[in-house]
Amino acid sequence: MPSLFDSTPSPPLAEALRPKQIAEVIGQTHLLAAGKPLNLAFASGQPHSMILWGPPGVGKTTLARLSAQAFDREFIAISAVLAGVKEIREAINHAQQNMAQYGRQTILFVDEIHRFNKSQQDALLPHVESGLFTFIGATTENPSFEVNSALLSRAQVYVLKSLSMEELRQLFERAHQHALPRVEFDDDAINALISNADGDARRLLNLVEQISNAVAGANVAITKVDQAFLENAITVHARRFDKSGDYFYDQISALHKSVRGSNPDASLYWLCRMLDGGADPRYLARRIIRMAWEDIGLADPRAIQLANDAAQTYERLGSPEGELALGQAVIYLSVASKSNASYKAFNAARAYVANDQSKPVPNHLRNAPTKLMKELGHGKEYRYAHDETHGYAAGENYLPEGMTEPHWYQPVERGLETQIAEKMAFLRKLDQDAKKK
Repeated sequence: MPSLFDSTPSPPLAEALRPKQIAEVIGQTHLLAAGKPLNLAFASGQPHSMILWGPPGVGKTTLARLSAQAFDREFIAISAVLAGVKEIREAINHAQQNMAQYGRQTILFVDEIHRFNKSQQDALLPHVESGLFTFIGATTENPSFEVNSALLSRAQVYVLKSLSMEELRQLFERAHQHALPRVEFDDDAINALISNADGDARRLLNLVEQISNAVAGANVAITKVDQAFLENAITVHARRFDKSGDYFYDQISALHKSVRGSNPDASLYWLCRMLDGGADPRYLARRIIRMAWEDIGLADPRAIQLANDAAQTYERLGSPEGELALGQAVIYLSVASKSNASYKAFNAARAYVANDQSKPVPNHLRNAPTKLMKELGHGKEYRYAHDETHGYAAGENYLPEGMTEPHWYQPVERGLETQIAEKMAFLRKLDQDAKKK
């Protein structure tokens, strides 16, 4: 293996350390360990079309290449980012030539398959069905949304996971021995590297490569890398975050569910994860307001006001000071009494109206600004609630004629809604008494 200080060009570290066989793969033990799905598939020698779904840098391309080796197939790789119909046709022609001349089947690997549109994905279908090639797609996006159902139904989906801290440490040791065997790393530097990699093997190898270049370019001989050297040598990236993809929606879902679950620490964790990853605080402020209306509601109306105040505070202060207001709002919403009674009542009412005919407004509830309207009976026999005992017109009907009381709103026995429930029970008792008269 050439030294870093040789003049002979070396391949990128990520390519130099790409596993040559399944046993060398670090991570994905849920798929590759003995008895697990891909391990069994490789052992069978019978290839099948598959989609490898997972975050960047977890081995999707590596597994595709190793599949061709395990199944003894020709390997053709195209990138959906750069390729179009022309490249697809060339790949198909190449596969046909391999079959006609050598009787050798092909594995067609399409990286970033979600970038292909419907017609491009459809172009692959006849050849997958005919067995001309085995299709392997790689995607960072949910294939349920991004891959055509016809293609998806012909492929097995395997979910790949981010590398754990321990797995990244194994990869670091491998990279260390390959790239910088004569340079020592202290524990703080190793931990910082692994943390910055954020579960991404490729990112970790790129960071080690940055360090190797810094060591090679130093004016003095470097025998040990500490955290101070590391901070000067590498470019720190934001943590993995996709402002429009699955990670975005997964994290906002985790934040919302942590608030709903009354766990302030988990809520703060996901809020800070999203802020750290570059999420727009204004978007988060809007979601926090939504949480207040949906999950706290009338159990604690102060939560709605505090959420609105936090959003306004952020608009005045900006980042990072305004983010504290969002954090405090998330804490308050987490510990507040919870009720989705209003949310459920609203949805039920919307669904009812959407599926019901347009019932006329009862005469006693109609507006009567003109003499003609009054002559027609508009507003006749309307009871002014303020003039009644308890400020309530007991027994009065406010729904269209013939419509039964739906009772959509059912307050829970938490927070302010406990008192609301008591008030509603009292008013219903007045209604029952009035109807008996």
